[in-house]
Amino acid sequence: MRAMRNIVILISGRGSNMRAIVQAAQTERWPAKISAIISNRRDAEGLRYAEEQGIPHAVVANGDYPTRAAFDAALQRTIDGFAPDLVVMAGFMRILTAPFVEHYAGRILNIHPSLLPNFPGMATHRQALAAGVRMHGATVHFVTADLDHGPIVTQVEVPVLPTDTEQSLAQRVLIQEHIVYPRAIRWFIEGKLSIEDGHVHIAVETNVR
Repeated sequence: MRAMRNIVILISGRGSNMRAIVQAAQTERWPAKISAIISNRRDAEGLRYAEEQGIPHAVVANGDYPTRAAFDAALQRTIDGFAPDLVVMAGFMRILTAPFVEHYAGRILNIHPSLLPNFPGMATHRQALAAGVRMHGATVHFVTADLDHGPIVTQVEVPVLPTDTEQSLAQRVLIQEHIVYPRAIRWFIEGKLSIEDGHVHIAVETNVR
């Protein structure tokens, strides 16, 4: 039997993806536990959910530190206190330094609301509408020091409708994020993901008769 894996989730706000991950882990009985939920904001709504679920949680407020490097060092110490096998960024609104990312190389995931490499950075839905693309979506990727350009695990497409606003498009993308992100995390904890030459390979199980 595979050993239980520890997952630490990083949030900055309401944590809707975090909630989807927690719920999937519970209902699908993953061989993993959510060891902690950590926020860089004391007022993050997702912390209340963590408390309600009895999940250990902590705040490492970036405003308490003079530099990005100092904040990242404090965050790393806090994360490592929970012995994570995987770190999951779920709406964590901080650009992380290279030493931090390298410390968790191959075991830190993020979801970005666009079909990378299209529209990295912020305001992705506005960018998509301005570009007039027909398809938008979300990307789960391993985090590297190159912002929003880590190896891609999986993507989901969402059609852009003629009537779409930023808000309506964002909402439809988010619904798909809540499906694809837990799935990708489960692949990781089940040992199905590997990275070779900057590309992610997903092990496919076959039934042999």
